[in-house]
Amino acid sequence: MLTLLQRLLDFISGTVSHTERLVSAAGGCVSIYAILAISSHYLGSEGSLLIVPSMGASAVLLFAVPHGALSQPWNVFGGHLVSAVIGVSCFQLVPDLFVAAALAVGVSIGVMYYLRCIHPPGGATALAAVIGGESTHALGYHFVATPILENVLVILLVALLFNLPFGWRRYPVWLVREREHTQPAADDSVHASRPIEHADLVTALAEIDSYIDVSEEDLLRIYDIATGQARARSFPVEQIVLGHYYSNGDPGEEWAVRQVVDAAASTTAERDQVVYQVVAGHGLRSTGVSTRREFARWAKYEVLNESGSWKRAE
Repeated sequence: MLTLLQRLLDFISGTVSHTERLVSAAGGCVSIYAILAISSHYLGSEGSLLIVPSMGASAVLLFAVPHGALSQPWNVFGGHLVSAVIGVSCFQLVPDLFVAAALAVGVSIGVMYYLRCIHPPGGATALAAVIGGESTHALGYHFVATPILENVLVILLVALLFNLPFGWRRYPVWLVREREHTQPAADDSVHASRPIEHADLVTALAEIDSYIDVSEEDLLRIYDIATGQARARSFPVEQIVLGHYYSNGDPGEEWAVRQVVDAAASTTAERDQVVYQVVAGHGLRSTGVSTRREFARWAKYEVLNESGSWKRAE
């Protein structure tokens, strides 16, 4: 029941340290305080309530995901300003408020795509320009400069200065210091040829100590596709042996281990068949029959069960 609940809610990995989490929270607090002061000056306390939420969403990205693609300066700057211009234009040109609001968000998404400045909070900025009330509407296109531009500059400055003392989370991302490789070249070549496992990704993410907006399963799929293993990973047919265990090596829910429980050897490929049982992972306890060649295309490598854990056979 707990496993099902975790899958439904899609809990994120907990590899980020407590220090990183506290730094992110403090950065968000400082930036929003500064933005509230600016917004309330131009829009009053009531009008600023509709502007600050979009900046609050930006604060989450800039301080909780500082290395993310959507958190970078051009995304924040272009995303908010382009959306603000579109939002004001839609309000002034489209008489129906609902249609204007829908168009503001939709057009902003499309334009952000083409300008390569996708920033999700920009959609909230476009929406606020339409439904922000009289104080917002009275500003017209001045809304783009004050408070949006000023708020963007403030949050970017706070992100730059606040993240600067922490070497592992430089902002923008190009300021991140490259880590020195301490292992000798010979060891590096050995590790480079070894397939990346789930444990490798967990260790790497823990060393980065920053939330990465991509799942471990997606990272494994990207690696698999990039190295060509997803297209050409046929296991040697002659190494499919009765009683041995094999895994497809797929990430996530598709991972499985099969044991060859019977075989009917033949010189004809279509009749050279094996009977297998799924002993772990996807399709657990099910059985099947396939040609040895089909089984070899499914298998990525042979595995051994060591103390209840499946390890790749050397």
